[in-house]
Order: sequence, then structure tokens, then C-alpha cells
Amino acid sequence: MAQYFQIHPSNPQKRLIHQAVEILNQGGVIALPTDSSYAIACHIGDKRALDTIRRIRQLSDKHNFTLVCKDLTQVSNFTKIGNDAYRLIKSLTPGPFTFLLDATKEVPRRLQHPKKKTVGIRVPDNIVTQMILEELGEPLLSSTLILATQTEAETDPYEIREKLEHELDLIIDFGIIESRETTVIDCCADHKIEILRQGIGHAPMLDS
Repeated sequence: MAQYFQIHPSNPQKRLIHQAVEILNQGGVIALPTDSSYAIACHIGDKRALDTIRRIRQLSDKHNFTLVCKDLTQVSNFTKIGNDAYRLIKSLTPGPFTFLLDATKEVPRRLQHPKKKTVGIRVPDNIVTQMILEELGEPLLSSTLILATQTEAETDPYEIREKLEHELDLIIDFGIIESRETTVIDCCADHKIEILRQGIGHAPMLDS
């Protein structure tokens, strides 16, 4: 049975943040808010929790997960990032973007693209997720919370509770979050930086 935390959107309760991090460190799978939708997340090194996410979302082993990072320092620890990409990401984060980057050896192989050895990175502009990442001290493995029968992410934490309270370890209630796609930007070293999917994030410096 999932725990359910109603966290203040502008002044999150630190004790609840601490409890959320404890749940993650114990192998828990949580639903948490981002700046574009609700996501499902776990500790980066926990294979059992990863398998739980795959089962909940009915994902194949070819699905590409995202690392949710607090800042550029964390991004740099897990990716090979060039000067142009660094400046771009610094200017756009935190915000509703997903950046594709070449992964370092710090990223478990099961999280990398099987052929390209790349990984998706996010630095979301959400105070709760930022506080969790600060205390955790490392990125989260995450995926947008879209169930197999749906085409958009879950928006209502009460509905998430009704559907997944026996599947998750924690649901963080940040209120209704409209489901919107992030803008995906390819920042890999072997070609020029380009937008692969235009979402709600705007990167005017990449406009042609």
C-alpha cells in the first residue's frame, strides 16, 4: 500500500522530503511531480525497482529511461558533455527539456541506448523534486507516468492513488499537473545540437 504525502507546493515539509528519500534508498518506487507531468521514479542503481516501473508501465527492455538531475554538476558526472552543450543546458535549466547525451560509465548499461550508448537527462523546475534530489545526492531514474491504456501522463494524484496504490511505495500530491511534453534536444557529440521534439520548452537559440 502506497504512502500518500500532500506536500505544500511553495514550502514543502522537510520531514516529508526526508521520508521520500528514505523510501527511495530502501528500493521504493514513487510517483512525483515535475514541471511537465507526473513521473514514476526510483533509485538509479536499483534493478528490482526498475523492473517494477517496467511492469507498471508495461514497457519493453528497449524503453529509454531518463535521469532526473538536480543541476549541471550531476549532469556532468553521468554524461560526456561538450562546451556548446554545457552552455545550452545551463541556459535552459531548470526547465521542461530532455537532453540526449553520451553516457559515461557511471550510467548503468541497462539505462543506456543499446547501440548509441546515450541517455536522456532532465533538470526539472519543480521545488519538491529539486529538494528530493538535493537530499538524495544523485539522479533519479524516471519515466513519465503514462499507463499502458493511456496516451497522456496522469494528471491527478488522487487518480494515481486509485490506480496504483498497490503498485507504488509513495505518491506525492503536488496538485493537478497538466500533461505536457518536454522539448527533446539532441546534444550528442557526433553531430550538431538539434531539437528532436518540440514540446513546451522553448529554445530560441536553436531556431533556424
